[in-house]
Amino acid sequence: MALKKNGFIPSSTPEELKKVLAAVASVWGDTIDMEEFHVFPLKGAMTNEVFQINWPTNHGDLHQKVLVRVYGKGVEVFFNRDDEIRTFERMSELGQGPRLLGRFSDGRIEEFIHARTLSVADLRDPEISSLIAAKLREFNNLDMPGPKNVLLWERLRTWLSQAKRFCSPSTAKEFGLDGLEEEISILEKELTQGYQEIGFCHNDLQYG
Repeated sequence: MALKKNGFIPSSTPEELKKVLAAVASVWGDTIDMEEFHVFPLKGAMTNEVFQINWPTNHGDLHQKVLVRVYGKGVEVFFNRDDEIRTFERMSELGQGPRLLGRFSDGRIEEFIHARTLSVADLRDPEISSLIAAKLREFNNLDMPGPKNVLLWERLRTWLSQAKRFCSPSTAKEFGLDGLEEEISILEKELTQGYQEIGFCHNDLQYG
């Protein structure tokens, strides 16, 4: 794929991605020349590579903008990719976050939202924090697909197992990994109460 600014998008399949981008453009009534893509890397993603892609429309000097998210390698140890995609699709349907515009084998194309990323200082602003809290309350009440059970404890044990596998005995001792299994079990027992409701949780809320 010829790209005006930054060459090829790494880790993706250019031909497949070109077809999906062309399909997205055609829905908006644009006939695009594959040489006219402008690509800009975006910062802030922790497990993916994220790019803004622009192209000229059929309506004068206007440009369409989309966000392309290329999935990171090896992050499956942290979460189930199929669950994430299913969750994102459902959130898109419910109007929570950007619309899902297209998918390819190792990524997806999302609606580009014109906004400013929050900073640490923003999170200390009581007005902004109140808005976040209200949005999270709405988020936690979403009816999402999949089993309605607590994923936290199984996930913590999986991460602990992976950490032990990659650490030397001395490093595992330094970070106290051998004692974490017991601590997880204690927390699970203390924090699991019959009166609690199980809701849909973000689990990765940070200012980026």
